[in-house]
Amino acid sequence: MGAGVMRKSGGGGRRRRGARGKHAAMSEINVTPFVDVALVLLIIFMVAAPLMTVGVPLELPKTAAQSLPTEQEEPLTISLTVDGVVAIMNTEVPAADLVNRLRAIAAERSSDKIYLRADGAIEYARVVQVMGALNAGGFSNIVLVTDTGGPALDGTQGAGN
Repeated sequence: MGAGVMRKSGGGGRRRRGARGKHAAMSEINVTPFVDVALVLLIIFMVAAPLMTVGVPLELPKTAAQSLPTEQEEPLTISLTVDGVVAIMNTEVPAADLVNRLRAIAAERSSDKIYLRADGAIEYARVVQVMGALNAGGFSNIVLVTDTGGPALDGTQGAGN
């Protein structure tokens, strides 16, 4: 068994990095700050998403109907509370002034679709009166908003429950 001698070749070995000294540039991406920012944004959206609905509290009736597809324009929403308050989006409107405000809004919008949210405890006659006011105000495409998961006419439970 022999021992070998290693020679240092002229071009081999470590090269010196000029002005940078012994520290080389890091070529790996540090994903920790990216993950931190992504998680913070996720939490923000999870908290903010429920707040993006119209803010008038109602107990909507439950049906077995499926939800409608989303739209391009922000939907105009009318809410009827059990106390008899009528609200356009989040703004309370006197019943006598409802048709005039709806006409002004209809003149500015391209769609004649309007969403009617009514508390389930309200009498049907009151809901129909407001629907007549919506039609007189220039909105002929009225969508009744309900919660999913209610009973169907065939006695089965809806898809939401």
